[in-house]
Amino acid sequence: MYKTILEKFSEEVKKKQEGTEDYLKRAIEMIQFCREILIDMKSMVDENDFESVPEEIYFFKQVKPLPMSYMIYYTHVRSCELHKPKAGKQYKIRFLEKEMRKVNKFFAKNTDFTYYMEQGYTYMDHSFFTRRGIEKFPLDPTENQYFDPDFTTSHDLLWAKIQAVYRYIHYLREQLQKLHGKELEFSIDKRHQVLVWTNSKTALVELIYALYNNEAFNYGKSDLNTVTHALEEVFNIRLDNISKTYMEIKA
Repeated sequence: MYKTILEKFSEEVKKKQEGTEDYLKRAIEMIQFCREILIDMKSMVDENDFESVPEEIYFFKQVKPLPMSYMIYYTHVRSCELHKPKAGKQYKIRFLEKEMRKVNKFFAKNTDFTYYMEQGYTYMDHSFFTRRGIEKFPLDPTENQYFDPDFTTSHDLLWAKIQAVYRYIHYLREQLQKLHGKELEFSIDKRHQVLVWTNSKTALVELIYALYNNEAFNYGKSDLNTVTHALEEVFNIRLDNISKTYMEIKA
């Protein structure tokens, strides 16, 4: 049953995305569409509930996050389209770059759970994706505007947000490329996976110094700050005082 729902939802999303090039109009339409799907899903759960824990986990891990992630993604797009400067190329670029920094902070804050999901782990699913798990990971309703205790687990919203932010990254990149006058370097279906550094910051500092000391970039002409900022951007992480960290490693 759920597989059919997901297939129909994906088909409808594809049709609606091809319907208009107006980002704001598309966002408004998609938010309403996703909201309607989620309302229908909630009604199904209220009426039938789940026959087993594995079924509940599957629903909150694989089914509900799909429309929820699109709703969150298009909410980000709508906000960006409404608040983006209307004039001035550099103003627009600075605004979009600020949005990118917010994305990096989000992933830095949720590194452990992102790693858990992307590695395909399941050992915490009973806590993350069943409604009883909320007792172990209480949510703050003020930080979760989509919170519904009868239709939410401790981490299904976070998983939906992670998927939404990945999509938002691609939207921001496309907007920046258009402003820089570059042709899109990749199509929607051929985008590279966003890299998130999931090891320790100390390990990344060691890597940075190793690459810098071996003059691995621009024939050794790039300074340490340039190398650091470039890898922060690539791996979606923020490093503080790497010199101090490196001195502690060498001590």
